[in-house]
Amino acid sequence: MNFSPTFETPAEPASAGTDGAVEGRLVYDPQPARRFSGRTLAIGAVVLLAAAGIGWKAFHGGPAEAVAPPMATVQAAHPLVREVTQWDDYVGRFAPSKTVEVRPRVSGAITAIHFADGDYVRQGQVLFTIDARPYRAALAEAEAEAAQARSGLALAKSDYDRVAGLTGDEAMAASEVDQLRSRVRSASAALAAAQARVSQRRLDVEFATVRAPISGRISDRRADVGNLVSGDNNANATLLTTINALDPIYFTFDASEALFLKTQRDRESHRDPAQVQVRLQDEAQYRWQGKLDFTDNGIDPHSGTIRVRAVLANPEGFLTPGMFGNMRLSEGGSVKALLVPDDAVHPDQARKVVLTVGKDDTVVAKPVETGPLVGGLRVIRSGLSPQDRVVISNYQAAMAGAKVKTARGAITLDPKLGATPSPTAEAASEPEAAQATLTR
Repeated sequence: MNFSPTFETPAEPASAGTDGAVEGRLVYDPQPARRFSGRTLAIGAVVLLAAAGIGWKAFHGGPAEAVAPPMATVQAAHPLVREVTQWDDYVGRFAPSKTVEVRPRVSGAITAIHFADGDYVRQGQVLFTIDARPYRAALAEAEAEAAQARSGLALAKSDYDRVAGLTGDEAMAASEVDQLRSRVRSASAALAAAQARVSQRRLDVEFATVRAPISGRISDRRADVGNLVSGDNNANATLLTTINALDPIYFTFDASEALFLKTQRDRESHRDPAQVQVRLQDEAQYRWQGKLDFTDNGIDPHSGTIRVRAVLANPEGFLTPGMFGNMRLSEGGSVKALLVPDDAVHPDQARKVVLTVGKDDTVVAKPVETGPLVGGLRVIRSGLSPQDRVVISNYQAAMAGAKVKTARGAITLDPKLGATPSPTAEAASEPEAAQATLTR
């Protein structure tokens, strides 16, 4: 059996020794040792809780003082103001200003071809020769018939003149005179018909030589020497080749109803036709210049667009019908535009904002309406004023509502950079420029 030792003091105070010590005796408690262990655990838990409370108070007893972060430094500059010409973007196709299908006007065998496929031909240049011998024979026959009719007319006039001057007993009856006069008129008509046949046969001989009706680039030949061709003077005549006039050349594209309305307004105000610039697929610059010259007479009800045509000079014949091109159309005149770095425009859900610095050095986010890029700078259509100070650096530290330190900055443009389309793709009641260039 285990015993728990205890220290017991006497009920009455014992006599103390000279050193003042208290006497006692050590006895054993017959209770189990587990009573001592439970009490010890409880005391230990209390001590641990007290120590934890002291530690918590030591570390979190007093409120910590907040340390304000240093103010961010950003560069700010006024928007750049420049004269720019605004353009609309379109994609279209080149088309010849004139196109002709060369067909013969007489039938026969081709005896000669006088051009090379793809050549540039001039108006009136000989292209094909058709065997003209049958037509020369027909011409000779017609000329003989005309000579016969001319002889008959001379005889009729002689007979009429012989009796027309007779008087008295030599005078002939009026009926006979009328018959002679009628013979003269019939002979005159026969001569006119014979001369008309001569002219027709002469034309057939002339048509045996096929000439270019217009100047332009000719296609390949559709019939070789020795082939019989039909010339019925209708659509069933044999197609020999085609010719496209390339200078000037047309550029056709489909435009919105808004552009059509703007064109109509310009006509009412007697403005000059809108200028266009075109670049090809492998070109970076818009090197081809032209102007609008035609709009169709109706808007397509299915697509809501109208066919529009521009005319461009093509003296070297480089532009070819069927080629695609990117065209930009001038909105008419130049405007003063505010330009800011493209990085200074930030997306904010469905809108665009530009960070500006107010008079109290507080950052303010202003919603703006953006335009195209010009020289690496973004055109701002609305939302900014020339007096605003735009944040152009350290965008991460410039938060709306925060105070910042500002350093003077500068906004510059690079004229070598071309215009790029506007990010705005929403439909509008009036056409908005998709590109812009500096006005020189």
